[in-house]
Amino acid sequence: MSDIEVRTEITDGVAVLTVANPARRNALNLELSQRLVEAVDSAAADDGVGAIVVTGEPPAFCAGGDLGELQEADPATLKRVYSGFLAIASCPLPTLAAVNGAAVGAGINLALACDVRLAGPTAKFDVRFMQLGLHPGGGYTWMAHRALGAQGTAAMTLFGDVLNAREAERVGLAWRAYDTDDDLMAGARELAGRAAAAPRDLITTTKATMRIASRLDAHTDATDVEVRAQAESVHSDAFAERVAALQQKIGKK
Repeated sequence: MSDIEVRTEITDGVAVLTVANPARRNALNLELSQRLVEAVDSAAADDGVGAIVVTGEPPAFCAGGDLGELQEADPATLKRVYSGFLAIASCPLPTLAAVNGAAVGAGINLALACDVRLAGPTAKFDVRFMQLGLHPGGGYTWMAHRALGAQGTAAMTLFGDVLNAREAERVGLAWRAYDTDDDLMAGARELAGRAAAAPRDLITTTKATMRIASRLDAHTDATDVEVRAQAESVHSDAFAERVAALQQKIGKK
C-alpha cells in the first residue's frame, strides 16, 4: 500500500490538505501531484468548504520534485509534475500554506501558489534550482517576483540565499511566523476560518476581482471592475442579513 497521499480534513468550512510522501520528505512526484489536484478539486467543489490550508506530513513541508522523475522528464511530464501546485494557484477559494518544515524547489512553488504563507519554527525556504543545475519551472520566477520583488527573487534564486521562518516573515515571503507547530496550525485554521465564515460566492468573487485588479494599470480601471461586483453584493441576502444583525447589535448598546 502506497504511503503517498493527500489527506483532507474539513472542520468549520476549512479544508486542511496534508501532502504526504514520507519516504521522500513529501517530494512532489507524479502520483502525489495528481492526488493534490484531486484533493483541491474536491474541496473547491464542496459547498461546505470556504478556504483551504495546505501543509506537509511532518517533519517536512515539501522537499521539491522527485529528482528521479525529473531526470527523465519532457515538457509534457513536467507539466504533470506542476499540476498539483498549479491546481492550488488556480483555485477559486482562498488558499493558505502552513509551512511546517523545509520548502525546497517545487516545494517553494507549492507555498508560493497559495494566497498566504505562514511559517512554523522549522520552516526553511530553499530555492536550490541553481545548485542542482536545474532551471526554475512551474511559473516560479513569476510567483517569486510578485512575492519578493526583483532583489528578493535574485537573492534566493541566483545567489542561493536560504531563509528561515523569521527571515521569511521579515522579507514578506511569509505573512506570519510562529514559535511552535501547534501554534502554526492553530493560526492557519483561525485565519482560514475567517475567510470560510464569509459568504462563499462573495469570497470567490472578491478573490477573482483581486486577480483582475493585479493586472490593471490604473485605479479607475479597478474601480470599474469593483463597482459592478459591489453593486451585486449590496442587493444580496447575505449583506441584508449581516447589516440587520449589526444594526440590532448597535441598538442594544
